[in-house]
Amino acid sequence: MPSSSKRVLFISNGHGEDNHSSYVIETLLELCPTLDVAAMPIVGEGNAYRRLNVPIIGPTQNMPSGGFSYINRFRLLTDLKAGLVGLTWEQLKAVWQYAPTCDLIMATGDTISQGFAYSTGYRYVSFISCLSALYEGNLYIGPFIGQFLRSPKCLAVITRDPYTAQDLKQQGFSKAKFGGIPSLDKLNPTGIDLQLNPNHPMIALLPGSRLPEAIRNFTLQLKLVLEIVKVMGVENIQFRAALVPKIMTELPEIATSEGWEYTEGKLTYKTDQGTAEVLFYADAFSDILHNCTLMLGMAGLAVDQGIALGKPVIQVPGEGPQFTYQFAEAQTRLIGSCAQTIGTGAATAQTLREAAQCVAKTVADKDYLAACVEQGKNRFGPPGASIRIANLLLNYLGVNHEDLAVSSDRLI
Repeated sequence: MPSSSKRVLFISNGHGEDNHSSYVIETLLELCPTLDVAAMPIVGEGNAYRRLNVPIIGPTQNMPSGGFSYINRFRLLTDLKAGLVGLTWEQLKAVWQYAPTCDLIMATGDTISQGFAYSTGYRYVSFISCLSALYEGNLYIGPFIGQFLRSPKCLAVITRDPYTAQDLKQQGFSKAKFGGIPSLDKLNPTGIDLQLNPNHPMIALLPGSRLPEAIRNFTLQLKLVLEIVKVMGVENIQFRAALVPKIMTELPEIATSEGWEYTEGKLTYKTDQGTAEVLFYADAFSDILHNCTLMLGMAGLAVDQGIALGKPVIQVPGEGPQFTYQFAEAQTRLIGSCAQTIGTGAATAQTLREAAQCVAKTVADKDYLAACVEQGKNRFGPPGASIRIANLLLNYLGVNHEDLAVSSDRLI
């Protein structure tokens, strides 16, 4: 079969997983523009694919849990009432119908996406992007996903960090290969003027992207900002918020409800210490991460990206469904000492006061900040995941790309 007619189906079960796959797709199409790609996002609408105009082969629907029913089983009941079983069945049938036309399948995520790929009976590559041995020191592979990953049809098991690849090999998964986090490859500053004072630390506000939770998270972070300026003063610290467009449209209402003043590009609040300011952007995520001293993070992938750049994070749990104490605690185990989680439940006024003290202490600790740079590199490995994974897929597809100036020698 000529390379121009090669077809790959991407299956993913989560918003972060969609993002990982979309970055791989972007690189694949740069390397081989004639490749035919399609996707089946199991959770949510698959917006990461839609922005690339990647065809989606089956039905999609946002569920009440936002895909985080594993954190709170009560949310699973709300998903079931919203038609989860019927939706999943229709998605599975769509994959079965489409798979025979494909040359390769890539499944990104945990048991569900791997199970979808396994059930087709066709060749697939597993990218277990949400699983890591860093959580507990070793990765427990349950009986179901173990069967999927050991299948002869599973050509490779790609991991998000080097430690997990080594751990899986020790467990007998010889096909395990370190891939990395594809979104890190696109995390380059664009030169946006953040209006920063180079003499003062900058705090990045990362409330997440999923509404309405992200709005609640950002509102909580604004309260935390006021506690921080009480401790540090308004002149000694600066805040920049990386917001998705949907939050931007809600800012006037958020400002009114919280007592802030809203102007284009800025929120202000008059305090006894002076006027607190938060500058916000919808297109400066990379620039904010590269220039921040630390993150106030209430997200998953965005925090991972910052940690990989060597930026520590302070986390205060929210109401969920994603960023609860359980999620933050798991995130801390994954990230290690670069993360500090304040409180053991949904944040209270006391939690915010403690977090403010933690921020003041952290930005002044030069040794700790330097250690986070090294730990970020060690924990997530080198960048280049998109090219490594894309090259691996092209190799399995038998596409000749020897003339391309890229290398997959970091797959270990």
